[in-house]
Amino acid sequence: MKGRGLRAYALIYLLFLYAPILLLPVFAFNSGTIIAFPLKGFTTEWFSQMWGNASLRRALTNSLTIAVSASILATCLGIFAARASTRFAFPGKGPIMGLIMLPLVLPEIIVSISLLVVLLSLGVQLSILTVILGHTLICMPYATVILSTAFNSLDRSLEEAAYDLGETRWSAFRLVILPLVMPGIISSLLMSFTISLDEFIIAFFLAGNEPTLPTYIFSQLRFPKQIPMIMALGTVLVLMSILLLTVAEYFRRRGIAKTGTKDTGGFL
Repeated sequence: MKGRGLRAYALIYLLFLYAPILLLPVFAFNSGTIIAFPLKGFTTEWFSQMWGNASLRRALTNSLTIAVSASILATCLGIFAARASTRFAFPGKGPIMGLIMLPLVLPEIIVSISLLVVLLSLGVQLSILTVILGHTLICMPYATVILSTAFNSLDRSLEEAAYDLGETRWSAFRLVILPLVMPGIISSLLMSFTISLDEFIIAFFLAGNEPTLPTYIFSQLRFPKQIPMIMALGTVLVLMSILLLTVAEYFRRRGIAKTGTKDTGGFL
């Protein structure tokens, strides 16, 4: 009986959480301009309008540039942090790792305002570069967590065997360790890319005059006639996010299977 109640609660919770997302494609293909039932008819006009919008293309280009750059930077820094935390013991290890993970628990608006004040005080002009820095800060804890799991699952005897065969620390890291943690690296890149692409608050404060996809969507919500196009755009973004997370989960499970460790849960 208790199990049935828990399952019912889980189903109701998931329905409440995902019902708005499920309605996105419904209204994206609806010919009516008012987001309400009953539906008027089937159309793909809003998707055509979306692809032909120059402002949207500019915002999408900016967001893709930011997401790719932030994911690469966050993953590279995450590799260093994960390697240091899982392989070496050094003074202040706990506080340093806690500082790296701090953006996970701090409200994003506090992080955004702090970055804005610091950048303006240093005379840095707000641009895509400042958004990349902010997104790297937000994505790095996620990358570090994923990569720490990948490094923890490594068999140290493989690294020691590489040393015995004459490899240096750098060559052993490049030729042995990195290939073994590559599924974790790919998962980190995809997860960081998805987080950066969807992030709004930091982009809102740090982008200056350069639009990103979330800030462009927010600006268009003031115009009722643009809502159906935003629904079409939301449908595409949801499908893209699901695809990226599915690929990330695939590589995560592949890495676990490769190392033979226990699966403690993942993204999906």
